[in-house]
Amino acid sequence: MSELTLSNVEKSYGEVKVLSNINLDIKTGELIVFVGPSGCGKSTLLRMIAGLEKISGGDFSIDGARMNDVPPAQRGIAMVFQSYALYPHMTVRDNMSFALKIAKKTAAEIEAAVAKAAKILQLEPYLDRLPKALSGGQRQRVAIGRSIVRDPKVYLFDEPLSNLDAALRVATRIEIAQLKESMPNSTMIYVTHDQVEAMTLASRIVVLAGGGISQVGTPLELYERPQNEFVAQFIGSPAMNLMAGEVVATGEITTVKLANGGMVKSAVPTRADDIGLKVNIGVRPEDLLASAEPFFEGKVAITEALGEVTLLYYEQQGDDAQVVAKLPGIHKDLRHSTLALGADPRKVHVFANGINLLYR
Repeated sequence: MSELTLSNVEKSYGEVKVLSNINLDIKTGELIVFVGPSGCGKSTLLRMIAGLEKISGGDFSIDGARMNDVPPAQRGIAMVFQSYALYPHMTVRDNMSFALKIAKKTAAEIEAAVAKAAKILQLEPYLDRLPKALSGGQRQRVAIGRSIVRDPKVYLFDEPLSNLDAALRVATRIEIAQLKESMPNSTMIYVTHDQVEAMTLASRIVVLAGGGISQVGTPLELYERPQNEFVAQFIGSPAMNLMAGEVVATGEITTVKLANGGMVKSAVPTRADDIGLKVNIGVRPEDLLASAEPFFEGKVAITEALGEVTLLYYEQQGDDAQVVAKLPGIHKDLRHSTLALGADPRKVHVFANGINLLYR
């Protein structure tokens, strides 16, 4: 049982504050994923939890015990790094057992722990091989196995798949998901810049931006109900379309007049005094449909046929951001054509001053 609590945690380097007001409760058995743009502090936060970076302010505790000044080796945490960091002259068995030997465990305890981890990670045929005889995915599994044998309270993963090619990333991501299923009471924190990893692995996602937490929620909560424009555009690929407009009718169904003259309805409720409010409406590319009541019309500049879907990139209109649509199936003849699109009002978000009106 391992519950983690971060209360008003801060990190500064001299006068420069890189993280502030980090408040997060992580329950036993969760797989929490930290995501965000480069430089947002996700790896720094992970290293603070591990004890590799000093906490500048606030409190971090595990199972109610304050950990701020506890050395890394005494926190009950195991970390898997971006680089495998395997000893090249040691076999897989020796790499996995090394930390236990340092801890002066008995030979029987070491053998049992290595055998258990090797079975979970399907490494049994490779225990007597050197790392150079393994594929990248197998090496990463050895690095994970080295953590499992220690039976830690918390597992930390710092972008463990970034060194793998695309096919291996998919395979290893599935293996990590299966690993979590086989250890339901293990608490894991996973850092990645890949939103596909975040959406497929996480119990909850923590989106970091601007030195703090932008939103915490399940993958589908962040996808379906983003709290702000940053999360709306960060989660999902291609990013959510944002179009400037003004509220012209309020109530349970809100009507927004777009800058391009189109009228769009949204199921986000508004108040009578919202008339005239300057907003951005947000629609995901996959929610734009040619069959819906149209509110946007433009000329298709580029198409990308991916087989299961076709991406349409519209010509940019004035200062507005480029609109992207994702239509199911194959559409060969839409390039340079004019196509009007609409969306179900339940799929249309409304943002004022960057905040989703659902959350005000």
